[in-house]
Amino acid sequence: MPLEGETMRKILAAAACVVGLTMTACTNEVPAGKTTPSGGADQSASAPAGSDDKADGKYTFAMVTHSSAGDAFWDIVKSGGEDAAAKMGVTMTYQADPDPAQQSILITNAIAQGVDGIIVSMANPDGLKEAIGKAVEAKIPVITINSGIERYKEFGAMTHVGQSEELAGETAGEQFKAAGKSKMICVIHEAGNIGQEQRCAGAAKTFGGSAENLQVDIADLAAVQNTVTAKLQADPSIDAVFTLNGSVTTAALKAIEGAGSEAMLGGIDLDADVVTAIKDGKVSFAVDQQPYAQGWLPIVFLTQKVSDAMDTGGGQPVYSGPLVVTKDNVEQIADAISRGKH
Repeated sequence: MPLEGETMRKILAAAACVVGLTMTACTNEVPAGKTTPSGGADQSASAPAGSDDKADGKYTFAMVTHSSAGDAFWDIVKSGGEDAAAKMGVTMTYQADPDPAQQSILITNAIAQGVDGIIVSMANPDGLKEAIGKAVEAKIPVITINSGIERYKEFGAMTHVGQSEELAGETAGEQFKAAGKSKMICVIHEAGNIGQEQRCAGAAKTFGGSAENLQVDIADLAAVQNTVTAKLQADPSIDAVFTLNGSVTTAALKAIEGAGSEAMLGGIDLDADVVTAIKDGKVSFAVDQQPYAQGWLPIVFLTQKVSDAMDTGGGQPVYSGPLVVTKDNVEQIADAISRGKH
């Protein structure tokens, strides 16, 4: 469904900012530039020979996320960051850990390595507050991505790239409501992830019927399928299943089919399997937050920050979604998704 009002204006404004490179100067302090890239993690994207950007590889940015190994969504985020680093002529290191304590250590290590900027996802903001505070105190610009849109200002980050999780949930709830559904389960796959809780709360807000959260663990997709199957078998009146990750959406689809349920399935985030399921009419919709942009844009913004003292967003978030993908419009973005660039 199309976005309206203030949300659309914000998205259009962000797009104009990125495409036109129209920046607003703010008060964030700029760290001194370095003459050589800092040391970093094993996974990195370095400046290619002949880069046309003035950075010429002398800046290093660390991306530290809360993802688990093999998560397709975060692979796309990482790819976006690497591609932007190659384009901008900088180096990006990538490390991840779903444990906020371990993620904090990764952030602290990046500070010690003298990186020029840090990109971090805040699934558990309180668990990262001290580490992010150390980066800000060291005058290292920080951009948050994906999770943490409500608290990035409090932590001193220059901007946030992602979607409003509550708005994404509200958008999903409206889809189920328009289809006449009355009893929904929202499948949370990461315990303690405030963003996922906000998605479920947003969906319940606009759904209008009965809504219940179901906790699973994305680390075991077979168990996810079994848990959803058992829930549907125990309560055949459930007619809407809302998932918050592409892999979990696929597991829920198998659960619905295994339980013999006719529940409507919709989720957040896309991958090749979800795209196929939408084309086949087995998944009704997906709310896309464009993970590639969540990796690409922060690298561009940080490069402009450290090289030219430019701030993007004017202290406001840069929205990468939500975009509702259905059978009516999935073909328009299927190619980009297949190339991992959506």
